[in-house]
Amino acid sequence: MDQAEGNPAARRAIPAGAVEGKWHTADGHPVRRIDWALGDGGTPKGSILFMPGRGDFYEKYLETLDHWYRRGWHVTASDWRGQAGSGRLGADGVTGHIDDFETWIDDLAGFWARWVAETPGPHILAGHSMGGHLVLRSVAEKRVEPDGLVLSAPMLGFLGPLPLGVMHAAARLMKSLGDPRRPAWKWSEKPGEVPEGREALLTHDDGRYADELWWREHRPELVMGPGSWGWVERAYASTKALFAPGLLEGVHIPVLIVATRADKLVAFDAIERAAARLPDCKLVAFGNEAHHEILREVDPVRDRAIEAIDTFIDGIVKAR
Repeated sequence: MDQAEGNPAARRAIPAGAVEGKWHTADGHPVRRIDWALGDGGTPKGSILFMPGRGDFYEKYLETLDHWYRRGWHVTASDWRGQAGSGRLGADGVTGHIDDFETWIDDLAGFWARWVAETPGPHILAGHSMGGHLVLRSVAEKRVEPDGLVLSAPMLGFLGPLPLGVMHAAARLMKSLGDPRRPAWKWSEKPGEVPEGREALLTHDDGRYADELWWREHRPELVMGPGSWGWVERAYASTKALFAPGLLEGVHIPVLIVATRADKLVAFDAIERAAARLPDCKLVAFGNEAHHEILREVDPVRDRAIEAIDTFIDGIVKAR
């Protein structure tokens, strides 16, 4: 493990090698980015673009992003529009909303084209949770063409006793009964405040969980609460689109998925189904030792996940 890893002080500061900036979507929306570019004449192995999940922000993953940089990769991470430090689209300052997941896919496709042109290959696209859903769908629909895809606990299905079609119909009804930007669930008494018991959904690592709270306190613009009814309905619709017959079978690039059977936020069985349909996919599955945020888990879990990712992306370099 690199000396910076496992170090709370390092996880709570932008690394010296990283530069924060912004890019603009086709319609002019400003979106944050952070880049680690190898200097001093170093030759990168290639480039990694990491996209976080719903209500997420790249500050939570500085430890992992800096790890890849120190292993010789050019690294970039970005917000999604309307999340983290890139504005809000909901009815208030903390609700996460989007008109359609297609908007995010269009944004990613536009940014990807520019990013690929300015960074060395091979190009790896990585996403966590909702970010994993969106990058996989973008690849499956041929909107982006990376050399490899890394998915961390991707949001490919939802927990619950009812079929997807029934849940989608219910969400469509709720969306139609009021402002689709209104929150779909109550998270806490104070808007944006994290609810009691949330840590048990995300990680066993108290220190890494506390890092997120530290960033939320020191960068209040990162605070996000529930998703909107519009987000919920569009999430169901996007999941149905992703599992359309033949779509995943057309993904002909190497894919690595790290996920946990004990996930209480996304459906592991949907991840298994997707992995079985992808022509060149390896699934690294954890059990009760891991919660949803595998890249922010306790060291024995995180180290295994990082080792699997490093081996996978190094293999793409060697195959070129």
